[in-house]
Amino acid sequence: MTGGTATPDASPARLRGTGAVLVLTGAAGLVAALALTVDRFRLLADPAYEPACDLSPVLSCGSVMVTEQAAVLGFPNSLVGLVAFPVVVTVGMLLAAGVTLPRWVLGGLAAGSLLGAAFVHWLAFQSLYRIGALCPWCLVVWVAVLTACTWSVLAAARSRPRAGRLAEGLWRWRAVVLAAWLLVPAVAALERFWDYWRTLA
Repeated sequence: MTGGTATPDASPARLRGTGAVLVLTGAAGLVAALALTVDRFRLLADPAYEPACDLSPVLSCGSVMVTEQAAVLGFPNSLVGLVAFPVVVTVGMLLAAGVTLPRWVLGGLAAGSLLGAAFVHWLAFQSLYRIGALCPWCLVVWVAVLTACTWSVLAAARSRPRAGRLAEGLWRWRAVVLAAWLLVPAVAALERFWDYWRTLA
């Protein structure tokens, strides 16, 4: 098919699995964003409130919520997730149901997820090297964003009329690509808080 509709490489049948992944990751991100938003407003109402995800000096939502980085746009970052993740879930449900979507929908989702991934990397750097704490719910959001980004970008790439071998090759190894991507912040967190992790042994 031509124009704005899907090509054979982006046929509904081949994108059902992608849709299922997007639904799961979008739902996980939405739950985490909702939990962060609720705790943020509770903290605003009562500065003495301790979120349930305050597990330790290192794993602490509360320590992150009160920083400037937690509201870089002038409002809690989690509100962005409350808007973005339903879009991911909706597109995922349509794909999982076998609906043929125009290529621009996949392209738009890929572009949005790339922006989200860039924001996640900035937040990860801030958490590790400026704030000095990791928010457990934020970690769920980070994994959800990077997963959605990997699947949506590669699905959009292989839906192009002239998708090359690189796009197809990366698609086949998408789980490995994601694992390698997630390994980078994981190793950084391990190194940054090594003295704390050793106390848990």
